[in-house]
Amino acid sequence: MIRFLPLLIISFVCHLSGSEPVHRLTLEEYEATLSYWSETYPDIFTKEKIGESREGMGIYLVRITSPSSPADNRQHSLITALHGGPERSGTTSCMRVIEWLLSDDEEARITRENQDVWIIPIINPYAYFTTDRFGNSLKIDPYTGGGLSNWDLETLEFRAIERAPEMRAFLETVDRFQPEAHIDLHGTGLQEYPDDLLGKRQRYQGQIMTEITGSAYSNYALRPWDWRITDAMIRAGAEAGFPSDRFEADAQRLFMGNATAPLASQHWRGRAQFYSAQYGYAKYHTLIAALEIAWEESALARTKAWLSFGNQVADGESESGYPVDRVKAFVGHFVTASGRTAAERRKSRIRLWQSQGQFSQGFLYPQTDGRILYTVTTKGDVLDSDSETFLSNLKSSGLKEVANIRQFIESGPEIKLAVEKGRGEKADTPTEFGIGFRLRIPDCDATIDEIQLNGRDLAKQKMNGYQAFPGRGYQQVQINLDGESALAENDVFVISLRYTPVQKRSVGWTPPEEVLKRLKKP
Repeated sequence: MIRFLPLLIISFVCHLSGSEPVHRLTLEEYEATLSYWSETYPDIFTKEKIGESREGMGIYLVRITSPSSPADNRQHSLITALHGGPERSGTTSCMRVIEWLLSDDEEARITRENQDVWIIPIINPYAYFTTDRFGNSLKIDPYTGGGLSNWDLETLEFRAIERAPEMRAFLETVDRFQPEAHIDLHGTGLQEYPDDLLGKRQRYQGQIMTEITGSAYSNYALRPWDWRITDAMIRAGAEAGFPSDRFEADAQRLFMGNATAPLASQHWRGRAQFYSAQYGYAKYHTLIAALEIAWEESALARTKAWLSFGNQVADGESESGYPVDRVKAFVGHFVTASGRTAAERRKSRIRLWQSQGQFSQGFLYPQTDGRILYTVTTKGDVLDSDSETFLSNLKSSGLKEVANIRQFIESGPEIKLAVEKGRGEKADTPTEFGIGFRLRIPDCDATIDEIQLNGRDLAKQKMNGYQAFPGRGYQQVQINLDGESALAENDVFVISLRYTPVQKRSVGWTPPEEVLKRLKKP
C-alpha cells in the first residue's frame, strides 16, 4: 500500500481542485528528450553538457541554427529559465520553444537562418528535480546570484563561484556566446507551498498566474531598454489570446529613487537591482527581457515576437538584427558599433561598450536647423566649451584640416560646445575593431549637402563613409569606420554635417492682436 500513497495523494488533490494534474518532467525524460532531438535533427540541433550540480545532475546547453547560413553574419540569442526550479512553466516553455524552432514553420526556418539560438532549459537541476525551491543545495539562486554581496560589480566577478556550479555554467555560456539578446523565462511556481502541504510537488490544470511581459516585479532594471520591443511581445501574446500585465503602467505608478524614498508607498513596488540576467547587458550590451508564463503557448507567441527582432531590420536601423549597436549617447548623438558582418559588429560593440567611460563627447549648442557638429574623443583635454579653445586643442592634437572645422563653426550662430567629459581611465586602442557614429536629421526628406570627418569629406558608402536612411521620423545618418581607419584618426573624431531641410518650420508665438492693441501706447 505504501508505494501507492503518492498516487492516492495526487488523486485526492485533483479531486479537491476538480482538475487533472500537470505532467511532471523527470530527469530521465528531460535527458532522453534532448538525446532524441539530437538524433532526429543532427544538422540543426546540438546539446552540450556545460556543468553539473553539486549532486552530479547534468546542466545542458542546447544550440539550434542552420549550417547553411554564414556563421559570421548570424545574431546570437540566448534563452534561459533561471528560476526554473519551482517556476516550472519557464522550463516547459523553453522546451516548447525548442520544439517550435525544430519545426518546419517558416518563421522557425528564418530564425535558424539568421540566428544562433542557445537555450538552457534547466540551469538548476537540483531545484527542478528535487526541491522546488529557488536555491541550489547551498541556497544560491541562479536568478539573483544569491544576493548582491556575491557580486563585485566593478569587475563583474561572481565571488561565490565555487559554491555555485550553476552560476559558473551560466556565466561561462554568456562569456563564450556574447549574445545580442537574452530572454529569461519564468512562470507558475511552487515556491510558496509549505514543505508539509498535501501534494506539495504537484501542479494542477487550471493553476495559473498573472502573465507579465518584459521585466520583473521586483527589479524594474531587468527589462528591454526599448519599450517598443516589450509592446511587440505584448501584442503577439494578445493576438494569440493571452493578455499581459504591464507593470507600472497598469498600476499607474512612477518608479522610485533615493530622493523619493519617503514616498515609497506611492511608487512602483520594484526597485533597481542587479540579477544574473543583467550580466550580459553589463558586460556585452546584451538586450535583456523576462517573461512570466502561465501557458506555454503564450510563452511561444511572445518569444517568437522577441526572436523576430533578430531577423529583421528595425525601424531606424540599416542592418538586420537586434538593436544593440548604440554604445554611448549624448542628447540624440550616438557612438555605435561598426562592421561589415554581425561578428565584426559584435567585436566592435563589446570593445567600445567596455571602454565607453573614457570617451568624451560634444556638440554645437544651441542646436541649429541645417547644421550638426558632433565630436568624440578619448583625449578628454581636447574638448572645451569655448570654441576657440577647442579649435586650438584640435590643432595641438595633430589634426591637419582644422581650418575646415573652424569655417564650419564660425559660419553658424552657435555660442558654445556642449561637452560631456569621460570619466574612465584610458585603455589602449579602444577603436581597434572600428567605431561608428549616428546623427539624426529631424527632417526625413532633408538634402545632405556635406559631411566631413576631421575636416575631410566623407563618401557615401557603407564602410569608411556614411549612409543615410529614414527611420523613426528622422533621416538617420550612420558613419562607419573600420579598425584601420579609426586608428588613423588618433582617437579624435569631429563630424560636421550640413543639410537643407525640406520642411519649412518656424518658431515663436505672438499674442492676439487685441492684446497688442491694449498694450500699445497712445
